[in-house]
Amino acid sequence: MNISATEFLLLGVGAFILTGTLTWPVRKVALWIGAMDLPNIERKTQKEAVPYLGGISIAASICIVTYSAIYIADDTATTFPLVSYLLVPAVVMGLMGLVDDLRGLQPWPRLIFQTVVGIIISAVVIKNQFTGSPTGNELLDNALFVVWIVGMTNSINFFDNLDGGAAGTVAISSLGISYIAYSGGQQLVTALSFVTACACLGFLLWNRAPARIYMGDAGALFLGVVVSVLTIRLDSGIQPQWRSLALLPILLAVPILDTSVAVLSRLRRGISPFQGGRDHLSHRLMRKGLSKKYAAYALWAMQAGFVACAVIIYQRSETLGAYVFMVTLGLWLAAFIWFWRVPSSD
Repeated sequence: MNISATEFLLLGVGAFILTGTLTWPVRKVALWIGAMDLPNIERKTQKEAVPYLGGISIAASICIVTYSAIYIADDTATTFPLVSYLLVPAVVMGLMGLVDDLRGLQPWPRLIFQTVVGIIISAVVIKNQFTGSPTGNELLDNALFVVWIVGMTNSINFFDNLDGGAAGTVAISSLGISYIAYSGGQQLVTALSFVTACACLGFLLWNRAPARIYMGDAGALFLGVVVSVLTIRLDSGIQPQWRSLALLPILLAVPILDTSVAVLSRLRRGISPFQGGRDHLSHRLMRKGLSKKYAAYALWAMQAGFVACAVIIYQRSETLGAYVFMVTLGLWLAAFIWFWRVPSSD
């Protein structure tokens, strides 16, 4: 599969336009069936009911653009299964999120379902040798990949608590993945991550503050699978192996930071980590006086900074890589301490 820079751009523009266009009818359907996020509990930050299910437009656009490109390129025999190994489980996870959006699911059945999907993805990735062996042991590799996929899927879902916050952050992370993959000649990973980024940017037309629609669990879980698997399949080609592995959490540093702060805060207060609350990074920034819009800008800027660090580690792995990694780790820990010290509730 050989994709030119112009074709990459066309894929991205197509995903951007299609997502922005599809979100309108999806929003109408959500209003019609009453799929609304109501400001009926204390942790909600909006003042009026907002329709969700917007993630359907993101998932549909990514699938339509990707499979259409494969069909037009007449490359179905080779590329179709490679893409489907990622998009099919992502759609399955998104469908579970859709059920949760419409009917509600308990945390443990959700986690069990996510784990099963994660095990299947990991087995396929290892069997087809889509990535190297980070531990040198197949069993440990499977466990590591499952924890990463399930953890990041939930992390993106947790992070979807602010107008434009998750969509913008996933877009920035995906652009970073796309850049590194393009530099390393991984055209399929480049295309999928760039399409994902542009689809999220198209959704931001509707989701930025004040949001007219939310992505819901369907979109957050779909995107969680996509970005977690894309990072696993990203072959940076840098040595030693730990520096290559370090790129994964750095490329998704802010969602991981948000989940870490929120979950540890809840455990410290003796409540379930699955229980919602106003203890995410966005809530803490707003308690410091930022509006929703500027809280989103702050989180996007943070994520862009971490992605820039990942790119530097990739490009200067033999010279500055180790130093930049240590600085990045220090910045993440400093951000954790700062957010931790902000009150977890009003």
